[in-house]
Amino acid sequence: MRPETAVIGGSGLYELFDEVHGEFKPDTPYGEPSAPVTVARVGGKEVAFLPRHGAGHRYPAHRIPYRANMWALRSLGCRQILAPCAVGGLQPRLQAGTFVLPDQLIDHTSGREHTFYDTGAVHINFADPYCPRLRKSILETANVAGQSLTDGGAMVVINGPRFSTRAESRGYAVQGSTVINMTGAPEAVLAREMAMCYAAIALVTDLDAGVQGDRGVTQDEVFRVFASNTERMRQLLMAAVGALGTGPDARAARHWTG
Repeated sequence: MRPETAVIGGSGLYELFDEVHGEFKPDTPYGEPSAPVTVARVGGKEVAFLPRHGAGHRYPAHRIPYRANMWALRSLGCRQILAPCAVGGLQPRLQAGTFVLPDQLIDHTSGREHTFYDTGAVHINFADPYCPRLRKSILETANVAGQSLTDGGAMVVINGPRFSTRAESRGYAVQGSTVINMTGAPEAVLAREMAMCYAAIALVTDLDAGVQGDRGVTQDEVFRVFASNTERMRQLLMAAVGALGTGPDARAARHWTG
């Protein structure tokens, strides 16, 4: 099996596929990935699924083995990644249950392994962090499926595990961020270095602390809202996977990575 497309699942998407064809534990120079990679056939295509946080939400965002995850998927043949994730809304219009397809990323994480290039002078073009081809395909799929999806916006990524203070939240909004998340970096960066096209599909689970006024965000709220929208996310992902073309050829991959 050579799955060209992968889905890196977030909270509540650990059982994405109905029929599983295989389960793999690729060896990587960076240790074990978050969990074994499940491969199934979707729309006539082999598709890999990797639970980002591991089984039972084993890894918090700042401990996820991001490099091992990306290496494992690439070693199986994956060239394009759909990355659903839970986010907080930084704009009042983005109520819980809203899907957002970000086109920019602001990385406020620290202490994570952000690159495969530990030696040498290697610089990667990352001006546009999300693959335009994948984004276009997801948008078209959502329109056909009747799924409402907010196109564009900047996703700010913080370390966690704590949520933001009200002042931090308001500051991110003033800076132009649209949603906030804890796993979007270095995941997108490492995908770029591996010449894998990558697009995040964000589900707003709450309004962040500086937006919603009289109370802060709770983990229970995030998990509850994501769980209540899991089937909508699953339907969108399955339709998007079925509509995707093939990943980049070698020349396109070189252009994509800069």
